[in-house]
Amino acid sequence: MTQTTAGGLDGIMAQAQRLQAEITDVRTGPAETFVEGQAGVWPVKVKMNGRHDVASVVTESGTVGSGDVELLEDLVVEAVADARIKADEMARGEMARAAREAGIPPAIAERKMGGF
Repeated sequence: MTQTTAGGLDGIMAQAQRLQAEITDVRTGPAETFVEGQAGVWPVKVKMNGRHDVASVVTESGTVGSGDVELLEDLVVEAVADARIKADEMARGEMARAAREAGIPPAIAERKMGGF
């Protein structure tokens, strides 16, 4: 093996290790990063991490009347859906960033990583 080939292989191995570290960060990051979804203009908010785990649901007293449980349930569902969209957007952004930093062309990264 020539010096050039050995150096090239070392470079490839170093890049593979950097890519592995990026993948680990992208996989663990969503559990530690949160987004907030809201039910339109209503004061019903859901805090969710990038793995779609709901951390909290917050509303203000008097958001709906005591007999309007269905409306409150609908607002919570809407806030969860909004948070989920934001979490997915966050994850796509992180995957795109990791691919860029690893030097993976966007077209290849999208195919290999399930799109983002």
